[in-house]
Amino acid sequence: MILAGRNAVVTGANRGIGAAIVAAFAAQGANVWACARRETTDFLETCTKLTQAHGVWIEPVIFDMAEEAEIKAGVQQIRAGKKTVDILVNNAGIVSENRLFLMADPAEMQRVFAVNFFAAMQLTQRVAKLMVRQKAGAIVNICSIAALDGEPAQMEYVASKAALVGATRKLASELGAYGIRVNGIAPGPTQTDMLAAMAGELRSRMEAATLLRRLAEPQEIASVAAFLASDMASYMTGQILRVDGGMRR
Repeated sequence: MILAGRNAVVTGANRGIGAAIVAAFAAQGANVWACARRETTDFLETCTKLTQAHGVWIEPVIFDMAEEAEIKAGVQQIRAGKKTVDILVNNAGIVSENRLFLMADPAEMQRVFAVNFFAAMQLTQRVAKLMVRQKAGAIVNICSIAALDGEPAQMEYVASKAALVGATRKLASELGAYGIRVNGIAPGPTQTDMLAAMAGELRSRMEAATLLRRLAEPQEIASVAAFLASDMASYMTGQILRVDGGMRR
């Protein structure tokens, strides 16, 4: 097990890629603070099942990434256990209604940036301070191919994920001296609720654009996150890995 004994913070943990990352980390021996915006019966049951199945602990941490005070409270809950924080996965993200830039609502653009970028940076800043004291840690940011290719997505989503790409490279340069690695994953079209909200024609076009002629499963992104968080990637930092089925660019 490549993550045995590690303690990880994973945001957006109640569905899609985030839920798959929690499951993959647990299967590889990691304990997880599973961060989500809402506490649901299904989410709590999943955390319990993973704990029982893999002999690790999965602790739900409920806070809204759009609220700085709640992020602070979430980190305080994590710190209360006085355990090391070895891994941070910034996965939580939102996408706005599909519309052209000229029709976009400025308030909605700010909301997307607030969650996809600023909230991730606020959480990273607080967790990175803990990692600096340990002189060790791995941070994995879930970015998007949209940040690298400029499509397909709304402008504010593309721009917020592009900011996360830039932050990944900058943080790698600042934190490397403390033994902290920072990498990103740029998933291609993946079978998630976010993708399901897109028009069928757009989904079909994205699928056809991949060399593998299919969409990714969340588990396929999660396995790359587990690799980047592990010692198998011990000499990798500042990298953005495309996991996109060979999308034509």
